[in-house]
Parts: sequence; C-alpha cells; structure tokens
Amino acid sequence: MHRREFIKVIAGSAAAWPFTARGQATRKRPLIGRLSFASRDAPLIVRYIDKFLSGMRELGYVEGRDFDMTYAMADFQVDRLPQVAAEMVERAPDVILAGATLEAIAAAKATAKIPVVVGALADPELLGFAPNDARPIGNVTGITPYVTGLPAKQLELAREVVPRATRIGLLDDVTDPKAHPQRKEIEAAGRAMEIKIIAAEVRTSADIGAAYEALRAGGADVVVVEQSNMLINARRQVAEAAAVKMLPTVYGYREHVEAGGLISYGVNLDWCFHRTAYYVDKILKGAKPSELPLELPTNLQLVINLKTAKTLKLDIPRALLDRADEVIE
Repeated sequence: MHRREFIKVIAGSAAAWPFTARGQATRKRPLIGRLSFASRDAPLIVRYIDKFLSGMRELGYVEGRDFDMTYAMADFQVDRLPQVAAEMVERAPDVILAGATLEAIAAAKATAKIPVVVGALADPELLGFAPNDARPIGNVTGITPYVTGLPAKQLELAREVVPRATRIGLLDDVTDPKAHPQRKEIEAAGRAMEIKIIAAEVRTSADIGAAYEALRAGGADVVVVEQSNMLINARRQVAEAAAVKMLPTVYGYREHVEAGGLISYGVNLDWCFHRTAYYVDKILKGAKPSELPLELPTNLQLVINLKTAKTLKLDIPRALLDRADEVIE
C-alpha cells in the first residue's frame, strides 16, 4: 500500500472511531455522568449525589482527584430525556449514573456500550434488562428497590391506619414505567381484600391537587401513593394536598414522610444511591455491567409522622407505632 493510501485509511478509521474512545484517549481522569429527569439543584438530586460521592470516598475516590463528574438534566420535562441522554453519550463518560427507571430506559436507548448504573431500577426483567434479577444481559445494572409484594403491604398498612376503610385511593403516575406494575398489584390485592380501589391518574405535579379532589369526591377513606420519580420530587405538593383534603396517605418512600406525609413503608433510597458507588468502582476497575448482579435491598423501613397524624385527627394504633423504625414528632 502506498504511503498516501495508508494515511487515507488511517484518517478514515480515526473518523469512524467511537466518540467514547476518542474522548477517553485525552482524558486525565475517569468521567462519571449523572443523568436525571429532574434539575441539578433539586433537593433530592443534591441529596442522592452526595450519597453517591460519600460512597465513592469510602472506596478511596475523591472527585476532582480520582474522577470527574458531568451532569445532564431534563429539568422535570420527561419528553426531553431522550435528547438529554444523547447529549450525555456524546460526552463519552466512562459510566453513566442514572437516577431511576425513566433515566435507565433513556440511557439504554442512547448507548449499548457505555456502562449504566441505576440507583432505583424497577422490573429489569419486564423491561428487558435482565432475564432475572441476578444477572443483567446488557450494559445496565444497579439497585432494584421495587420489592415484589411491597405495594400490597402498603395497602394492608392503609387498612391498619384506617381499619374500616372500604374505598382506598391510589395516586397513579401514568408516565413512570415502574408505576404500572404497582397499580396492577394494588388492584389485585384490593380485589382479594374486597376493597374498592379508586385510581386518580397524574402526569405532572400540577395534577396532584385535582387528583386529591377526585379521590375525596370518590369517597376514598385513605390513599396509597405510588413510588415514582415525579411524585417523590413533588412530595411537598402531595403532602399539602393530602392535608387539605384530610386524607391519610401511605407512601413507599420515607422522603414523603420527611416532607409532611403521614406514613411510609419501603426501601431506603439513601442507601441505594450510596450503594451505586460499589458498582461504579467495579466498572472503573474493568468489570462489565453483565458481570455485576442486580441488587435487591432487604432492609425495609416503616416511618410515621405523628405531627401529621395529629393534623389529620388520626390516632395511630400503638402496635403500629411499636413496629416503626422511626417516629417523627
């Protein structure tokens, strides 16, 4: 081959190299990309990023010395997630840290090569990320905090809070993939318990007030709120709407109770995002996502806000208080 032809071949090959390879060739430190449908300064995003960075420090990594961070945020506009994910992929991070299922889906559609670690991934088997929870098959792995049977337990908890309840409301986020199986499970449990489930669908935080209005008008005695990205970020609006309508409400995340909600039973998301550092560490050391089993938290927490109970003029049963991991007064 002549020298001129050789140079042309090399130049053409370089142009065809994946952006990831070219970006990493000039990088001094590994780059970790945080992808979220929320905004960079949203309190929960700040909180969970801090948990991740704390986990990294415990493993010997210091931001700015051992790795760098880059952020791609959709500012609570779910429709922008595909574009934001594509922008993240163009930056060629070594690992994408996705908040939850919405972000995981967007990241997986944007890249099949860059490893994706998810802090709160629902139904990996249903979404095609794994044939079972133990072993992912692609570039996505992480924590799966959506325990089978948990929504039904939350329904039982609602009956403990309001023992004679025959109509239980469900705040249903129809935009979040992980919410669909929760609704199915709650409706199935409702039929088994001979309870009427009244679903109020929401798409954005602006729908929450009207949803609680519909739940009250529909005769709901108590409400269960699904675990979803939008609803946890709108936790103050949910708590305020529940207080206005005097509807006791059960949640899956303690963050709701910290914001004035009544009672929660579920996993600790702080732990989940702290744990993502373990996955990132393994990947930076050469592991593939398919070699890192998805992890299911086993520690469920019951948290009760007594101040909210008093506002609702509700007496929490002593047996329930005794079981609580934390009581906020």
